[in-house]
Amino acid sequence: MNRRRLGKTGFSITEVSLGTWQVGGKWGSAFDNANAEKIINSAIDGGVNFIDTADVYSDGESEKAVGRVVKSRSERIYVATKCGRQIRPHVAEGYTPEALRSYVEGSLKRTGLDRLDLIQLHCPPGEVYSRPEIFGLFEDLKREGKIAHLGVSVEKIDEALKASEYDNVTTVQIIFNMFRQRPAEDFFPLARQREIGIIVRVPLASGLLSGKFTAETTFGTRDHRSFNRDGSAFDKGETFSGVPFETGLQAVEELKELFSGDTALASIALRWILMFPEVTTVIPGASRPEQVVSNVGSADLPPLTQEQMDKVRKIYDTHIKPLVHTNW
Repeated sequence: MNRRRLGKTGFSITEVSLGTWQVGGKWGSAFDNANAEKIINSAIDGGVNFIDTADVYSDGESEKAVGRVVKSRSERIYVATKCGRQIRPHVAEGYTPEALRSYVEGSLKRTGLDRLDLIQLHCPPGEVYSRPEIFGLFEDLKREGKIAHLGVSVEKIDEALKASEYDNVTTVQIIFNMFRQRPAEDFFPLARQREIGIIVRVPLASGLLSGKFTAETTFGTRDHRSFNRDGSAFDKGETFSGVPFETGLQAVEELKELFSGDTALASIALRWILMFPEVTTVIPGASRPEQVVSNVGSADLPPLTQEQMDKVRKIYDTHIKPLVHTNW
């Protein structure tokens, strides 16, 4: 698989990597360690060398699984995790250097790693970006050898822009997909200028862009695609990229007509993201090993044509842009 430079970190990482939000099974299900390890090993077997996790994923079980597998392999695997979402309630006042330090040390303990390649603030409230002491903490942790680099996972473009003002922010993790196109206009040029590595999350709009859902599709009660469509649990943009389910289905049907060959729409949606050179890597999740194989294979697809790119944009402009473009 091709590799791209992760901004100022200098890491050379695979274009398609692995996100581990639901690595232990489907959203809302009990964590399955055996399944998690199969998925992570399948990713590494497929050439993936970058794995993204977080301390709150399955209450730390995701970090533990990542650590176990990475330590069992001989390949150089870059591990990124996140901190901050353990704060309850999740408000700016809860962000203190002492609390964040404890979270980083907890991640080190759970993964069993001597150093974290990348620690990311996990979608902090907007006020946190105006507090230099928070970002300064990670310089201390870097000097102590506990982390190599700092990044930020964001909800909104404005947060990505604010985070990029700090010299020690090396990466931004952001939602970008066929249904969330604004980052390419309003953030990617700055990221290129400041050598910020871009990690793309929610690349399939919570599965909408897999093309496998219908109006009759249902989700488990503990699945965020059931309980968070209105943003009652966390940011609405995390679920279906903020697109109303029925509207998304209509747009997907047009995408299916545009890409009517044998290649799965999910693979094409991932390849679409890789058409943007500012993107370093995309981190689709997987609830079973076969999905990993399919995701990794998308990097080998031929580039989309300009005509195809233009038609994807037209579908976005018609159905999606009026609903989401200015919100995130």
